[in-house]
Amino acid sequence: MISLLQILEILKQDNNFREIVLENDYHYTVSTDTFFNRLSYDSRKTDDQTLFFAKGINFKRDYLADLTIPFYISETDYEVDIPAIIVSNVKRAMSLIAQAFYGRPQDKLKILAITGTKGKTTSAYFAKSILDEMNGGKTALLSTAQTTLDGKHYFKSELTTPESLDLIDMMSQAVANGMTHLVMEVSSQAYKTERVYGLDFDVAGFTNFFPDHIGANEHPTMEDYFYCKSMLIEHARYFVANHEMSHFNLVEQKLQAFNVPADFYGQGSENIITDSGQFDFVTSGKIAGHFDIRLLGRFNQENALATALMTSHLGASLDQIREGLKKAVVPGRMELLTANNGAHIYVDYAHNGVSLKNLVQVVEEHHTGKLILVLGSTGNKGESRRKDFGDVIEAHPRLDVVLTTDDSNREDPAVIADEIASHVSRKVDFVKDREAAIKEAISRSHTADDAVIIAGKGTDKFQLYMGKREPYLGDTAAAEKYL
Repeated sequence: MISLLQILEILKQDNNFREIVLENDYHYTVSTDTFFNRLSYDSRKTDDQTLFFAKGINFKRDYLADLTIPFYISETDYEVDIPAIIVSNVKRAMSLIAQAFYGRPQDKLKILAITGTKGKTTSAYFAKSILDEMNGGKTALLSTAQTTLDGKHYFKSELTTPESLDLIDMMSQAVANGMTHLVMEVSSQAYKTERVYGLDFDVAGFTNFFPDHIGANEHPTMEDYFYCKSMLIEHARYFVANHEMSHFNLVEQKLQAFNVPADFYGQGSENIITDSGQFDFVTSGKIAGHFDIRLLGRFNQENALATALMTSHLGASLDQIREGLKKAVVPGRMELLTANNGAHIYVDYAHNGVSLKNLVQVVEEHHTGKLILVLGSTGNKGESRRKDFGDVIEAHPRLDVVLTTDDSNREDPAVIADEIASHVSRKVDFVKDREAAIKEAISRSHTADDAVIIAGKGTDKFQLYMGKREPYLGDTAAAEKYL
């Protein structure tokens, strides 16, 4: 429960209060209090004790018409017969009010936050596995792939970082479930849309930075994308960053300006990988020794090193770090299946040019036969990825490519495929149905020297089509049908 007077105090302290519209007049204070037992930004989920947040560029006055709510909070006076709290920024208001409503659950958890263009999800699963070794399985997880609030039951995440109201609610559930730690991915959109406004993190990490998420519905420029990611620095008590990443100089300067203690990894730092063997790495610096991971590739070893540094700051011992990394399984990240003919099938969530390039390079190193790639690109977002994918395909002539659908949304998947193919000088094929494309790719493999790479969807059980999630069995399940 939260009261109107509490809400007004929160908003005024944040310099985010304009006025209350009540009985056709404007007010700065009120003489009587109102109590709310529910918060919602979904007009379908309200009752007569709900504080409703009217947010979003597509919100319409009509959505308020049939509601029986006592108050709504908004940046706009919609001039309806419902009292209104008018603010300058409704998303900031929602985050702070949610924190108070749920009793500030973030203060009852040790929170590890991860950002970066790629590696967030892998690092999140590495970190959870390590912390579970330390706390006996009491680590909640919010990732692009899955969410768990009790360490046992997992469900598909809607957003990389949920809306603030949902995020704080989830934290509250995690606390109620006895969780002591939370590992979460923090996307650039989380800062751009105020989903983590007012939150600080015990430990945070920045894995890398590459061009991505530039488009009409995401970030207008690279500068905006990087700025939103780097905002995490301002809200961390301890920070880990990749010394080799683009614009590292700004990261270092910002850490110094905000007086945030930090550790770095990669060339030029004291924490480096000194033996990049197939399944292990050895580091020097604060985290030293031999570590095993189940994933191929130096980029996965770098993610492991980053999480070793982050979790050590939360109290994980070297033995716990070593055991956690050894046990960590990352759904949809280089998930390996073997066909009856011996060919390897790699299912990976790689969904941008850099991730695909790294994935292809690693698989190429381990397979001398045919390499077949199944790939699509998202519609209505990340349009720059299409050229990036084409460039990767062009740079790796061994690839036999089957383009297909990947969350085409309101765009024609054939048009998206044509955009990718326009950057490739050789012939590539297109099979619209994703399962059929996977079947076709596997049929082209013949021996244990061959490999099929299925990139993009990972374990997702849906296809985004015309603004809705349509059921899809998932890349792993699809591949398993045709082994």
